[in-house]
Order: sequence, then structure tokens, then C-alpha cells
Amino acid sequence: MAKVAFTYEIPEIAEKILLNEGFDVWVNREDRTLTHEEIIKLAKNNDALITLLSDKIDEEVIKAGKGKLKVISNYAVGYNNIDVDAAKEAGIYVTNTPGVLSDATADLAWALLFAVARKIVESDKFVREGKFVGWRPKLFLGYDIKGKTLGIIGMGRIGKEMAKRAKGFEMNVLYYKRNKLSEIEEKELGVKYATLEELIKNSDYISLHTPLTDETYHLLDEKEFSMMKPNTIIINTARGPVINEKVLIKYLKEGKIAGAGLDVYEEEPKVPQELIELDNVVLTPHTGSATYETRDNMAKMVAENVISALKGEVPPNNVY
Repeated sequence: MAKVAFTYEIPEIAEKILLNEGFDVWVNREDRTLTHEEIIKLAKNNDALITLLSDKIDEEVIKAGKGKLKVISNYAVGYNNIDVDAAKEAGIYVTNTPGVLSDATADLAWALLFAVARKIVESDKFVREGKFVGWRPKLFLGYDIKGKTLGIIGMGRIGKEMAKRAKGFEMNVLYYKRNKLSEIEEKELGVKYATLEELIKNSDYISLHTPLTDETYHLLDEKEFSMMKPNTIIINTARGPVINEKVLIKYLKEGKIAGAGLDVYEEEPKVPQELIELDNVVLTPHTGSATYETRDNMAKMVAENVISALKGEVPPNNVY
């Protein structure tokens, strides 16, 4: 009987599917991330691992699983926590959950954009603290969204969903990615290609939707922030290290950009105290895909990836 281990508890639909297939399933029921040593032990003794982004699946883990482990099924669209090259060399499949979380993540990016632009969180706190004594002409002035320019960095599934949502607000949408879309797709989405510099200089809102790679690490750094307009609002639901967080904090504190909405952080789960103390920042705890429907669909997908691999098939979402 093939053995499957979950490094953390996810929606129970995944466990039910695997049990129905006759697999021996173990789930970490503790509300904590397993230690590196514990994950190594699981890799040695299981045919499949279901992991989270917070699990470091490095070469040491891969070597421990070689010969026994068939698949590492990551409960996320990203997989920068896994040494994919080492896994490929060891003959271990690595899978993710693409597509199913695009709408939910784009929705959260929009929620952050609105929250920062209209100072929703700050206003809510103001009212709860009993400070609201009546309408005032300059109370919590924010920024318009309709007709403004949205710059989308990374035009994959989530980026495209952002572009679709921007249509309803008659926004001018610029995008930057390594390979341009076709003219037909650009027309359908209502977007225009721009270099990174052009996008940064001309956007009122910049939303990040790029994976974390060597090329995208600190994609927004001192040079890029120096080119932004003072009313620019940054939204990041991608990966924290895509932005140089120290530079972001400096520009927010000095008022050189208007604000930021962040769902991810450079040294996650650590969030700098300086960010926490800023009123022009809205912070969420990596909840881009956190809807009941999306998380269930992700759970089904990780189970299906495991089933395919343990049947000797190439999983539908193998990343290499």
C-alpha cells in the first residue's frame, strides 16, 4: 500500500480522495510547520509528500526520498520552496496547483487596491475608536480608480484576470512580461505592452503577478522606486522578495509613493515592524487564494497529482 504524507492539514477533500484510492495517509494535525528533520524522515518513508510553500524541500530532503518518494505535490501555484533540479535528477515528480486560484488571487489584489486607494482600513479603525464626529471636507481623502493607469507586472493567469477586472473601471492597462502577448490577446484584454521603465513611470497603480526567480528577485529596487510618481500605489500578491522591502519602506515613510497593499513579504512570515506601523499600507497574511471554493479545488488537484504519479503516470501538473 502506497504511503502519502501531508506536512500540514489542508481541506479534508484531499485526504478523502486519497483514502478512497486505498492509500495509507498520514496528516500532520498539529498547527505548526514541521522541522527540516521531520520532513526528511517523511521523505524517506513515504511514496508521496503533500507540501506547503513554507516547507523547505531542498537537496537534502530529495536525497532522503530518492528510491522511495515518487512525487512532491505542492499545495500552491508557486514552487520556489522546492529544489526542482534535484527532484528531476532523482526521478521525483514536482507538481503544483495552477489555474484554480487565479480568480481568488486577482480578487484579493483588487481588494487591496481599493483598500489602499480609499483608506478603508485606516477609516475603519478611526470609526471604531470613536473619532468620527461628522462629515469633513478633507477627511481621509483617497485616490480615484476609474480612468487611472494600472501597470501589471507579470501577465500570466492572475495578471490576465487583473486586466479583465480593470475593464470595468475604464482603466488604461499597461503590462510587462518577458514574452509579449499576441496582438489578438492584447486587444481582447484591452492591454498595452510596456517596458518595465515605461510601466513604472506611467502607472498610478502597480500590481505584481510574477513568479519568484533569479531574474525577478528585487525586481522593484531603488532604481525602480525612484522612477515612480508620488501617487503610485503598489500591490503585491505574488512573492515578497520581488520587492526590496527595505526600499519600499523608505519610500512609503518618506511619502515618495502613496501606499502599498501587501499579501506577501520578503522574509515571510516575518513582517517588519516598520511596515506594521505605517498607515498607508494594508497588510494581509498570504491569503490570496483563501476562499472556500478555491482551497477545496487546490486540495482536489494535489490529490489528483499524487494519484497519477503513484499509478506510474506523469502528473497533470508536473512542473518540469
